[in-house]
Amino acid sequence: MSNTRYRGENSTVQSVVLFVIFFALFLGGIFAFSFWSLESFAHAFVPAGVGIGLCFLSLVIPQTFLGRSDSAGE
Repeated sequence: MSNTRYRGENSTVQSVVLFVIFFALFLGGIFAFSFWSLESFAHAFVPAGVGIGLCFLSLVIPQTFLGRSDSAGE
């Protein structure tokens, strides 16, 4: 039994586009970790910072800023 009155927050196309963008950010963060080595300061902390930053953004932006704006009252 489906609810015909249900209307999603985003259209299907918008949801797919947002998923692709944030999944690419997440994969970019994982890819940045492949340059991680302990040879010097730059080789150790720059890729780690970029990787953690991209993974953080790919998870926090959708959960915080793209979430439902009226969900606090539920």
